[in-house]
Amino acid sequence: MNLKLIVAMVADEKTDVVIDAAREAGATGATTISSVRGEGMTPEKGFMGLELTAQRDVILFLVAGTQARRILETINTAGNFEDEPGAGVAFQIDIEDAVGLNTQLPKIMEEIAGEV
Repeated sequence: MNLKLIVAMVADEKTDVVIDAAREAGATGATTISSVRGEGMTPEKGFMGLELTAQRDVILFLVAGTQARRILETINTAGNFEDEPGAGVAFQIDIEDAVGLNTQLPKIMEEIAGEV
């Protein structure tokens, strides 16, 4: 089975927008890991020991390989990653195999039927 894992690291205020856009583009589900921290090229400065960095979420989407690029581009547009510094980043990883997809597999197969 040709699957991809799309990982999106987004500012927490963009999480729902990114998930909704990915679903509209064909993603059948998402897993969100909340309240993570990260740094870009320029680390944020703290004030009296307090962090100034905004909360981030990591969103995981396991998708059909044939739909991955379209979903990735949709996430990019919805999150405004290219134009807004710190808005987020997303990438895809090849998945060799997966289990536990019995509830999502019929929908994935239906979505890619015309593309295979």
